[in-house]
Amino acid sequence: MITTKIAGTFVLIAGLATAAGAQSPAGATYYPADVVDAAFAKGGPTMLLQTGNVRVLTPTRTQGGEAELHATDGDIFYVVEGAATFLVGGMIAGAHETAPGETRGTSLDGGTPYELKAGDVMTIPAGVPHWFKATQGRFRYLVIKVGVTK
Repeated sequence: MITTKIAGTFVLIAGLATAAGAQSPAGATYYPADVVDAAFAKGGPTMLLQTGNVRVLTPTRTQGGEAELHATDGDIFYVVEGAATFLVGGMIAGAHETAPGETRGTSLDGGTPYELKAGDVMTIPAGVPHWFKATQGRFRYLVIKVGVTK
């Protein structure tokens, strides 16, 4: 079940929302816990909402992934459940572009390690390599992606 700490995150973005959910006359959108839990249950990074240059995703991981770098998107992670070893910075090993402005690779050479756990927030500016090296069991987190305008 979603924790009450996430409520503040949704309040922060509710004024921006125009996607599915119960919309108020003021334009704010409410996502009850069952809707958020259903998004997490789908696995992968399910899009909860997209509006303007903001997207909110609900990924679930059970293992590490590829290192990545987003040229124009910053990421804000809010950890809901579980723990993960996460690296920020360094150089992407085996780097290759998967889409315009999106680079992936097998790992990071260097970088600063963090042990993320439920309740933690991590911000990654656009252009900074990052990598979920490993998870300890099921790891769920909100990703708030903010596009950089040039």
